[in-house]
Amino acid sequence: MIIKLKNLFTIKYLSAIATFILIISILNICLQGFYLFKTNKFNNEIAKGENPSFFEQSFEARFATAYWLAKKEMFKESTILFNNLMKNANLDQKSAIQYNIGNIFFKRGLLINGTSMTVRDEAEYLFQQAAKAYKQSLKFKPYYWDAKHNLDRLLTMLPPDPTPGVGDSDSPGLIMGNIPVGLP
Repeated sequence: MIIKLKNLFTIKYLSAIATFILIISILNICLQGFYLFKTNKFNNEIAKGENPSFFEQSFEARFATAYWLAKKEMFKESTILFNNLMKNANLDQKSAIQYNIGNIFFKRGLLINGTSMTVRDEAEYLFQQAAKAYKQSLKFKPYYWDAKHNLDRLLTMLPPDPTPGVGDSDSPGLIMGNIPVGLP
């Protein structure tokens, strides 16, 4: 069955093809409009701090939930959610996650820093954790200026690292303290 080229260019055949393309195009426009509606509704719900009715398990919804928890000073829950997101994230997302974890530790350290002398060690620990998170963020995205800025501010707040073996302790030094006994 050889189809003649002349039969392909009939008005009936060309109008059937045009009608088919028109129907497919209209369906595609409707689907894109519905997707745009869902995305707009999702963004509005996130901006209000509500649980999204669409894309509930998407990366963006879980990230927004963790971010919202951090803004409401529910730091532990937020940190757990951010850490759970690291498995399925790309490099930019991992950088943003680490940046936000750094911000959480930084804010927690700032909240307790200076309230009493007994919490100085805890604040220093939180600042060091924030510095690690910012460095991880920069490892994933080296030109992330917000992370660089926060890390710079944080490093000016941290005390300088003590030299191992120098101090007012009775031990001979930290350098030799980690060598296992009995090895040649």
